[in-house]
Amino acid sequence: LWNVLLSFSGLVALIQLLFLPFFPESPPYLLLQKGDKKGCLKAMKQLWGEGNYHTEFDDMLKERAATKGTKIMNVLEVLKDPSVRRQLSIMLLLLLSLQLCGLSATANVQESIIPYVSLGVGISELFSITFCSSIIDRFGRRILLWGGYLLMALILVFLEISLLLSDQFFWMRYCSVILIFLFIIAYGIGP
Repeated sequence: LWNVLLSFSGLVALIQLLFLPFFPESPPYLLLQKGDKKGCLKAMKQLWGEGNYHTEFDDMLKERAATKGTKIMNVLEVLKDPSVRRQLSIMLLLLLSLQLCGLSATANVQESIIPYVSLGVGISELFSITFCSSIIDRFGRRILLWGGYLLMALILVFLEISLLLSDQFFWMRYCSVILIFLFIIAYGIGP
């Protein structure tokens, strides 16, 4: 029934797509991008209920004034901009390395356990996103990046050891799976 499970995410996306027209635009988008002050206030009331949102509105006006001279770039312009080429290259390398490393395949687990490993990977990604979004303001991106890379390196060392010992001890395969989950969490929190 994997086809049903995979189609479920498409069904959820379709439902979101159908209900999207009934939601207002983001208030910062309306004010900063479109310059629509009335629409921004209307969207605030629609999203947050009745209330006095002058402080938030004033903050957005200050942000608009601060970014007035900056040009908003589309994706193609960002890709052509030489000042961000190094950062884009590093980000692309990280994303490709995680996708192409075959980390899930290295665990050497039985075929009957693979669906549970896939489920665990998804739960690990969800946990890392939730955890990172709750601590990023407290610690900042730099500390999370350094800590994430350090944890990833340590986890990969332990993963290599567990893979080397998996033929001698059957329970090391489960340690490998746990280490893969931890690697995904460290990647989600850091890089």
